[in-house]
Amino acid sequence: MLECGIDSFRTVARSIQSHYLYILNFFINRSTNASAESFNAKIKAFRATSGGVRDIKFFLFRLSKIYA
Repeated sequence: MLECGIDSFRTVARSIQSHYLYILNFFINRSTNASAESFNAKIKAFRATSGGVRDIKFFLFRLSKIYA
């Protein structure tokens, strides 16, 4: 049971180690990627309501007309 906790801690430590520059960037510049994540969610929702993407050029055209 104790080893399970250690493995979880190692996973968290590796995650922090691989993303520490982004973590520090928040505290230094107060900048996040929240706007990019929000836009990504909008794209996913748009794709879900349009029934998938068959023609990528047309999809990007519609996406740019709606969100540009």
